[in-house]
Amino acid sequence: MKHERISVDPKVLAGKPCIKGTRISVEHILRELSAGLPLDELLKAHPHITHEDVLAALAYAADSLSLEDIVLA
Repeated sequence: MKHERISVDPKVLAGKPCIKGTRISVEHILRELSAGLPLDELLKAHPHITHEDVLAALAYAADSLSLEDIVLA
């Protein structure tokens, strides 16, 4: 699946998926939001990312999870 706003580069954050052109990882965005940080505060804390970048991070995470195999014990 192609994600225009997400980059994976082994030279940036050890290859973690990031918002393109930044060192803000998808994981960081998800952790901030899951900790209860409101979207507007996240965007204020990281003025170089946009609402669309956050949506792209969520879509990337959802697509990554959809590719996982479920193993029942």
